[in-house]
Amino acid sequence: MRISASLTEPTLLLDKQKCLSNISIMAEKALKNNVIFRPHFKTHQSHEVGRWFREFGVDKITVSSVKMAEYFASDGWKDITVAFPVNIHEKDRINRLAEKVTLNLLVVSPETVDQLVKEIHHPVNVFVEIDTGYHRTGVAPENAALLDAILNRIDAYPHVTFNGFLTHDGHSYKIRSDKRSILNIHQQTLSIAQSLKEKYSAKYPDVIFSLGDTPTCSVAETFGNVDEIRPGNFVFYDFTQVAIGSCSLEQIAVAMACPVVATYPERNEIVVHGGAVHFSKDSLSAPNGNSFGKVVRLTENGWSTEETGMYIKSLSQEHGIIHAEKNQDQNINVGDWLGVLPVHSCLTADVMKAYSTLEDETITMMR
Repeated sequence: MRISASLTEPTLLLDKQKCLSNISIMAEKALKNNVIFRPHFKTHQSHEVGRWFREFGVDKITVSSVKMAEYFASDGWKDITVAFPVNIHEKDRINRLAEKVTLNLLVVSPETVDQLVKEIHHPVNVFVEIDTGYHRTGVAPENAALLDAILNRIDAYPHVTFNGFLTHDGHSYKIRSDKRSILNIHQQTLSIAQSLKEKYSAKYPDVIFSLGDTPTCSVAETFGNVDEIRPGNFVFYDFTQVAIGSCSLEQIAVAMACPVVATYPERNEIVVHGGAVHFSKDSLSAPNGNSFGKVVRLTENGWSTEETGMYIKSLSQEHGIIHAEKNQDQNINVGDWLGVLPVHSCLTADVMKAYSTLEDETITMMR
């Protein structure tokens, strides 16, 4: 088949047209709702893919580390939010960035603000993270005393500006095939946004409420008092997002091409070169255990979404063992190529560090 003619090893394929379609849909939704579209770039981590967003009017981005902020600043991005609690030990990098770009940092305690201002000598904007139910990091919205203490510390320093409240509804990733439950999480966050803006808008009239997660941004059609959305995974989607109900199988824009290295029809298994170093070890529940990726057939124009019934049942460092019911492995031989839709495209992209488009173009990533 044409798509595998030049392949020699596990390769992350990228369907640019599906990717552009995903970006277009989300950008249009943001425009329709009059909210800022500040996509999270931690999924693709690529200058080239980032440039595709500019075609849709995007000029503000989100990243997950100061290092990633540096990488995208070097490609001309001037307004960057680091959506991770600030690590004061990166003060030198933060200072260099803050001198060149509009830098938005994330804090969750008054102590962080005090440490920040001792080390940062250029103006920065600060978001306070609100925990809407994920319980990873952030301030509980009902903890008024802590919120006020953080804001009072921010107000005490002239080169630190309060930007607003930032949330991540990470608990939406636990939903399976239930859009109503996703929307319930979304509505709870909209209620928090309304409450916080009602309380703080008088003192901070330009306060921003920033929301970021792919499931709610994909399923919801309205955003209430939210001012900004920051989805990231939507650019590629993955098999987890299909399981959640965020997207269709046809919207997944990446697939790993893996060469078959062994077949064992007597035990209904196929072994491919494609292991944990290519996929990470995220998994989903499957009928007979866990699935580390959905197996699809590669075609001349990408990959088919027709059901194969095959999935990766286990991973070691380089090996992927595919479960194949009786007769499914017929006509699959050593040397053939199979596609695998990743369980988590963000981690798969992160470990692979490059893409090959269906037009056989290599796209590099941050290293």
